[in-house]
Amino acid sequence: MTTVPSPAFDVDWHARPEDVVRTVRDRAERLETPLAGGGVMVWHRWPKEPNNRPEDALPLVLVHGGWGSWTHWLRNVPVLAARSTVLACDLPGLGESDAIGRPETITPVAEAVAAGIESLLDANTRFDIAGFSFGGIASSHAAVIAGERCRSFTAIGAAGFGDLHYIVGGIQVPDPRLTDAEIDAVHRNNLKILMLAEDAAIDPLAVHVHRQNISAGRFRSRRISVSNGLVEALPDMQCAIGGIWGDLDVTGNGLAAIEQRRDIFRQHRPDSPFDIISGGGHWIMYEKPEAFEAALIGQLDAHGAAEAA
Repeated sequence: MTTVPSPAFDVDWHARPEDVVRTVRDRAERLETPLAGGGVMVWHRWPKEPNNRPEDALPLVLVHGGWGSWTHWLRNVPVLAARSTVLACDLPGLGESDAIGRPETITPVAEAVAAGIESLLDANTRFDIAGFSFGGIASSHAAVIAGERCRSFTAIGAAGFGDLHYIVGGIQVPDPRLTDAEIDAVHRNNLKILMLAEDAAIDPLAVHVHRQNISAGRFRSRRISVSNGLVEALPDMQCAIGGIWGDLDVTGNGLAAIEQRRDIFRQHRPDSPFDIISGGGHWIMYEKPEAFEAALIGQLDAHGAAEAA
């Protein structure tokens, strides 16, 4: 049975959304790594003091989805940081990170992630990496670049599966002339269409996080998301692989298509763990945090046990 640790720090999830984000952010060290064309990529590390002793779990790198930031992992950081050092990036052109133009492929984005990891971790330190949605493609290619240094890659509601990906329609861009309440209503509807399956999960914190991420976004990732980018990376990975999806993830295109993703993984690694969480939508780690954390930690522990055997 997977043992999920108690949170590394307390968060009042019912506080004002701005205060919740500040509480989690303030427990991190904010870091910057250089981008190849100039500018910086922003990272947050929990806990503030690095803790990479050999007896501890490997550092865990988290890569968010399109039009997102590190706050895609907001609900999970306290628990994951109790297990290991957590490094969460803002991808180039998203969150607080500087842009790198308009990439047509995932390569420059993945190179930025890989270079950031190389800069932030000691040369002999291995790591696990997990990527959500568009971040699944970026982290898969970063894992390829890292080679044996990356122990495992976990795809979470990941894009990069070509025709298996369902392109969601009906997303609206709020007119800036609307009132704050009207803009929030548009974002709430967008969350319902794309990100979250249950109305109860579309709470003020989810709306706030989504609105802030959309406002900061400058990189349009859809063209890369609907590619076969993740599938193309699998043969070149030297690490273990696994997947976590919500069974109601609209981008997953139905349970049968999600199971096809599992089968693709197991064609490359027959022992790949793959968890499908009941009642969860695309943003599974926000909607079902406890189930997600148990699944992710269970997979990471299994990779460690397999390697030690």
